[in-house]
Amino acid sequence: MDVRLLYHTPDPERAIAAAARLCYSPAGAAELMEDLSDEAVRRVLKTIITSGHLSALEHASYTFAIEGVSRALTHQLVRHRLASYNQQSQRYVRYDLPPEFIEPASVEGDRQAHELFVLATEAAFDAYRKMLDLGVPPEDARYVLPNAMETKIVVTMNVRELLHFFELRCCKRAQWEIRALALSMLDLVTPTAPYLFFDAGASCRRGPCKEGPMTCGDPYPRAERRD
Repeated sequence: MDVRLLYHTPDPERAIAAAARLCYSPAGAAELMEDLSDEAVRRVLKTIITSGHLSALEHASYTFAIEGVSRALTHQLVRHRLASYNQQSQRYVRYDLPPEFIEPASVEGDRQAHELFVLATEAAFDAYRKMLDLGVPPEDARYVLPNAMETKIVVTMNVRELLHFFELRCCKRAQWEIRALALSMLDLVTPTAPYLFFDAGASCRRGPCKEGPMTCGDPYPRAERRD
């Protein structure tokens, strides 16, 4: 899995604070961006986060390039609808060489399961290639390709959606591959806005587990209180 932060709103914490402060200030947002002290920025962020007025968080966004993941992962990822996606198309990209297939550790660690996985993925790609040779369009031949096939996707989320994504997908009950993606994305965004993301992640970082009776029983360490 290769996850890279392509771009993010410059100075996201200040941008969000200026947008939020605009509601109560006679000054314009551009002026506020320049005049707010670092202490004032954190004070405004603390107010909107603790009060639950999270719409201002939507003014900062992050764009990621993600490779080396399966289509099983991206089927889950695109269910987060408040985001923008561009994914490598199996309709327009023709695969002439065997692609990478993402193999779960539970399969790879079992000799018989691994052999079955290799046989199945090789057979699927062999069928795909033979259909192309018969003149079947790639958009139809792709129907035999499995969820394990590697794909590439560009994702843009605003901070509000990222926090929601991290709460659901950093949880230890999340499927292993999308959890690894979420943790990688969290590692990338935290240095850019440490105050916004310092307690981001599964709900157990901030309080009781929201999974109720389905809890894993192994919570993350609780984050320190926000200053």
